Amino acid sequence: MVDIQFTRIYELIVILYAVSVLLYFIDFVQHNRKANKVAFWLLFIVWILQTAFLLLRMYETGRFPILTISEGLYFYAWVLITLSMVINRLFRVDLMVFFANVIGFLIMSIHTFAPIDSQTAVEAERLMSELLIIHITMAILSYGAFSISFVFSALYLVQYDLLKKKKWGKRLLRIEDLTKLDYMSYMLILTGVPLLLLSLMLGVIWAYIKLVNFHWYDTKVLGSFLMLLAYSAYLYARLRKGIQGRAIAVWNIALFLILLINFFLFGSLSNFHFWNS
Repeated sequence: MVDIQFTRIYELIVILYAVSVLLYFIDFVQHNRKANKVAFWLLFIVWILQTAFLLLRMYETGRFPILTISEGLYFYAWVLITLSMVINRLFRVDLMVFFANVIGFLIMSIHTFAPIDSQTAVEAERLMSELLIIHITMAILSYGAFSISFVFSALYLVQYDLLKKKKWGKRLLRIEDLTKLDYMSYMLILTGVPLLLLSLMLGVIWAYIKLVNFHWYDTKVLGSFLMLLAYSAYLYARLRKGIQGRAIAVWNIALFLILLINFFLFGSLSNFHFWNS
């Protein structure tokens, strides 16, 4: 019973870590100080939980817990989060915190879900199933965010066309103004990109541990990473190149077509993504 409770707390740590990385990504792209503050406190809670378990492990074993692969991974994740928080506190380097904790999240996920060291075969199998569920859930959440973003972009084009043709009427009034439609579309993609990134990271961990014949050239794998790159290019074009308005809305609609191809066509051709075929 105690082992199961510890496992649940480890899973909670991974979830809090994922939310913190997501908020740090939003702050990194949008300079959102509120998101940065919440991300820091979530990261601080993760650090407290990790430190408590580290001290508990030291008390149980009577030594510094770093002799096994699992202990090494855990300590590595703890070092990353500790150094990133200390350095950021001293020098305010938010960019470093974001990237350092993407790595930390990956390491902590491997530690939590990989069937190594003291985990029993049954417990490891259950964790691997939960890892797959989290991977799929995050992927679908990102797909949902991208899909709603597509809707906002489509409404933007409709509203843009009505205004250009000066077709005043009830239809025009029922649709939000262009600025709000553009902003909502952007915010959803800003949320969807890190969710998809985290999902792919967990999916790769699961595939390497669970599958005998995992190949990077699998259609679903290639399609998912292509989609991540495409939506990341959208953010780059908007933030660095200053592309906005109708042009970026059309781009977003084209990206949604890539999403549909990846979800339906590439999923059906994949060797192991049977859940969506």
